Amino acid sequence: MEIIQIIGLGFVVTLLILIIRQQRPELAVQLALTLSAIIFLMVLSKLNVVLDLFRDLAEKANISQMYLNTILKIIGIAYVTEFGAQVCRDAGEGAVAGKIEFAGKILIMVMAVPIIALVLDTIVRLIP
Repeated sequence: MEIIQIIGLGFVVTLLILIIRQQRPELAVQLALTLSAIIFLMVLSKLNVVLDLFRDLAEKANISQMYLNTILKIIGIAYVTEFGAQVCRDAGEGAVAGKIEFAGKILIMVMAVPIIALVLDTIVRLIP
């Protein structure tokens, strides 16, 4: 039922933003940022359940915690990048949003190198 609260909060803030934007556009951006932070904090506690599940699965599959942590960091970078780019788009700065997304993609690629190397090494060992 939390999603109903989030959607309701989003509708109310959207209406406020539409009213405020005509008079004070800078306040509209701040209001959107505040809403984003509130929604992020509301769903943050739910992530612990997913992280615990991933850790349990990695332990059962005998996967190194280093690789699991790297994958979780990559997922985090993807979410934070999308969040930052969307905030910039909401503020009317599409060019800055594009740069944020580009930087996020580069960081994800750099962080994925050890995992890609492990997969390639495993494939090479499997080939006779």
